[in-house]
Amino acid sequence: MALDDSLLDDPTRLADADGAGLLRAAAMAGAQVRATAETAAELELSERLDVGRPRSLVLVSRPGVGHTAARLLEGLIAPASPVPVVVSDVVPSWVGALDVVFAHTDDPYDHELAMSLERAARYGAGVVLSAPPDGPVASSVAGRGLVLAPRVPVPAELALPRALTAGLLTANTLGLSVADIESLADRLDHEAERCHLGHESFVNPAKALALRLAERVPLLWGLDMAAVGVACHAAHALAAHAAVVADVAHYRQALSRPALRRAATDVSAENTIFADPEDREGAPVRVVLLAVVTGQVADSGRRRVGELLPSADVLAPADEIVADEAGRAAVLALRFELAALYLGLAAGTIGGAGRVAPATA
Repeated sequence: MALDDSLLDDPTRLADADGAGLLRAAAMAGAQVRATAETAAELELSERLDVGRPRSLVLVSRPGVGHTAARLLEGLIAPASPVPVVVSDVVPSWVGALDVVFAHTDDPYDHELAMSLERAARYGAGVVLSAPPDGPVASSVAGRGLVLAPRVPVPAELALPRALTAGLLTANTLGLSVADIESLADRLDHEAERCHLGHESFVNPAKALALRLAERVPLLWGLDMAAVGVACHAAHALAAHAAVVADVAHYRQALSRPALRRAATDVSAENTIFADPEDREGAPVRVVLLAVVTGQVADSGRRRVGELLPSADVLAPADEIVADEAGRAAVLALRFELAALYLGLAAGTIGGAGRVAPATA
């Protein structure tokens, strides 16, 4: 279905199309953060996980947001962590009493995860689980680990703020990060307000991003590890809501692929080698460079890649807001989620856009 971009600047039609309330659910990102922090405080996470510096932090990557959350947490924690941060589909066989395991899932019947966590708990590892309170997964660590159950109901594909907060609180408690959780919630509230469906495209960052990505293949290239984690979640959101397939890579890895590098180098916003449909040999692309980390090294790398790809869009939250790396990454992830929702509603891949009366002249 062709994109109905007129829908994006018609709040009434947008609201009608979004019958499932997905935009409203995504806007509850800040509430997810606060609710998760409250749950952790009530469960006395900081006291019960007082194990000192662990031998390693294992981030278990499960399908859906569990995977993207693990990638993003790795990008935020690993670069400065004094201990190894390991991402694995299941708990490694070597995990023991000196290690801490974190996992997120919205599938309470993920039996592979349940067996894996049960083994970790039996071997004495610290376990923090972000998951529904009932089912085999939660039961696998009952009495031997902490289960941070959801309090703000949202669809599973919109649960990144909960997963990210639970992981950051775990890392904070272990002394592996110093993320400001209260500020994180505030920043997400502010981004949700900026991206409200009532704001027109020229002042709404998510709508503007949706229009830039429309009918293009997004090349989401991170300039740092945290940005690659955000790109991973962005690709998940675009696929989940807009049926859009995106390429995700660190920009150095991306530029090591000659054909794609040539396409990215040649493309420009106004006149691309793919612009003439008659001559098109491939799908039109949109290069989006993501940057989360700041500093002299990061800024230097950003300038270098900007010279190589002068027509690329650059999304760097540090240019817009004052926040730590976790806050900047979360804001960027939420913007992509909302952009994906707007794209999905306008294209009819979600919601009722296909049934909403088209705009008339």
